[in-house]
Amino acid sequence: MNAQIKSLFSTRAGYGITILRILVGIIFMAHGSQKLFGMFGGYGLEGTGQYMASLGLNPGYLMALLSGSAEFFGGLALFLGLLARPAALVLIVMLVVAILSVHIHNGLFMANNGYEFGLALLGGAIAVLVEGAGRISLDRLIAGK
Repeated sequence: MNAQIKSLFSTRAGYGITILRILVGIIFMAHGSQKLFGMFGGYGLEGTGQYMASLGLNPGYLMALLSGSAEFFGGLALFLGLLARPAALVLIVMLVVAILSVHIHNGLFMANNGYEFGLALLGGAIAVLVEGAGRISLDRLIAGK
């Protein structure tokens, strides 16, 4: 395995980042399921697409598909610890867009649909980007550690 690819999978992080990665992955998978499949009280692609279009994120259906896919498949990658760093990077970009386009104008707190929750998830995704997937991960197994 060449050095660049090996560095993508490498991690020296311990069990703490593993726990954080798994929990953040579950949260992202659940939110992606709401957007893509209408699970857990979500509106599915049609409803989410209409909402995104109402915010000026056009075409709404495509934006719902992209954000829902990033959340669901990125969350799955985090949960498994497979390509955790690239998944975290995609989720970071998606979170920054969500915070700046939807939540920032509502203030910090979740009660007003603020950016508090997105900021917490952003912190978790940044930690995975910096530290890697952690001790228990497919990335570590692939890297041969």
